[in-house]
Amino acid sequence: MEPYAAEWWSIVPPIVAIGLALLTKEVFSSLLVGIFTGTLIYAVGTDANIVMGTLETAFTMMAKKVDFNILIFCSLLGALVYLISLSGGTVAYGKASTKVIRGRRSSLAATGGLGIAIFIDDYFNCLTVGTVMRPITDAYKISRAKLAYIIDSTAAPVCIIAPISSWAAAVGSSLKDTGVFESELGAFVATIPWNFYAIFSLLLVFFLCCTDFDFGPMRRAEEQASRQRVDATASGGTSDDKLKYNPNGTTWDMLVPLGALIVFAVMALMYTGGYWGGADAKYHTFMAAIGNSSASISLVFASFGALIVALLMYVPRKLMTFAQFAEGSVEGMKLMLPANIILILAWTLSGVCRDLLSAPQFMQHVVTSSGMGAMFLPVIVFAIAAFLAFSMGTAWGTFGILIPIVVPIVEVLDPSLTVVVLSATLAGSVFGDHCSPISDTTILSSAGAGCAHIEHVSTQLPYALLVAGSAGVGYLVAGVSGGSLWMSWLATAVVLFGVTIFLHVKEGRSAAKA
Repeated sequence: MEPYAAEWWSIVPPIVAIGLALLTKEVFSSLLVGIFTGTLIYAVGTDANIVMGTLETAFTMMAKKVDFNILIFCSLLGALVYLISLSGGTVAYGKASTKVIRGRRSSLAATGGLGIAIFIDDYFNCLTVGTVMRPITDAYKISRAKLAYIIDSTAAPVCIIAPISSWAAAVGSSLKDTGVFESELGAFVATIPWNFYAIFSLLLVFFLCCTDFDFGPMRRAEEQASRQRVDATASGGTSDDKLKYNPNGTTWDMLVPLGALIVFAVMALMYTGGYWGGADAKYHTFMAAIGNSSASISLVFASFGALIVALLMYVPRKLMTFAQFAEGSVEGMKLMLPANIILILAWTLSGVCRDLLSAPQFMQHVVTSSGMGAMFLPVIVFAIAAFLAFSMGTAWGTFGILIPIVVPIVEVLDPSLTVVVLSATLAGSVFGDHCSPISDTTILSSAGAGCAHIEHVSTQLPYALLVAGSAGVGYLVAGVSGGSLWMSWLATAVVLFGVTIFLHVKEGRSAAKA
């Protein structure tokens, strides 16, 4: 299928899908409508049959865009999570943790800390943190929406400022294409202090964990959770009360398989990156191998290895029979079916916009023809990257498109702002990916927390928009000041925390009057 230059029509499908999802609270049909809207535009633009052309294009794109490695990883991880619960490991860990974690705030801070600790890959982060911390946050009546927000905010925002991660590798490959930087890793590290969205997203997470200064839909979700028991059977979750778990399970029955998952993930990343036995000697270092690795295949290897470890731990100790292990694996995979379907539909919608309707080329034209001055370039690039990532549901695709475009532009206009503009590109991409309903990390955060997807999107969006607005102010100051880091940081911090406190106090007064 040949691309069609749909111009402004290229961004209509995601707008339709996102609008319907927020309006109807039903994500499957909304994504399907968005896909068919896009393929209808393509059929009309290419003079294809309106009915059959629309349907054929939609299902052909769906078949092309499915990443089976990610689906297998999600399914295997779902199986692992269910088996850990079945063994009694989750319940044992929850009971043990309540002796160390004594209160809401410490449990929230521990969740955020674990999210930062798992910085290798965002997929792995989303599902693992939810698995470990969900029993603890449930015990302290923390809403699943709050848990999903913390998971999501410590996934991509952490990976984009971690030099050793799959995201750093993806950015490095885009930087290499520009031919401007002597060291791609050095350029990436230079962007970290300027990545206002990622840094201040993390700061806001811990600020809210320590103060409970929630506002908007999240405040209402937290108030509701405090009045009643958190629903442990929400989308993507398992109920340990209803699950016939083994009472002889220990904390190690949870920690060892998850620890094995982490170890195997790192080893698999090194293996797929060519660390061992590769023909090219330049990948025989840890950093180079991680940069050259295939994250999706590595995560499949890791999750399968963790399942083998669980089998060897549970069956010989008679925590479950082999038949129960096999049955539990299937049940766990079934729990991930909604998330997998959403992922497939989101990938398809992204493919329709990117590959068929030429949305990236349209955005490239917008950037190059805008005639923007260097002073306002950081904030404008941040906004464009955010819009593109939000519409397509992908940060990698966004900075892969924009970096080769904006770097040559800023090199001509004002080379002193190159790092700032590059950071704005990465920050905007992460923001759009972070809050987009069709983003795979958003979907997996919902699944990992056991939270309804649209509830996660609607409760997280005000926080993401607040951080993005504050980051936009920071990039505006950076451009006007000629690249003053401390002035940009100060402006971002004042806006972010000032508005957060104001909104919390305002809603508190409104609630008191009511």
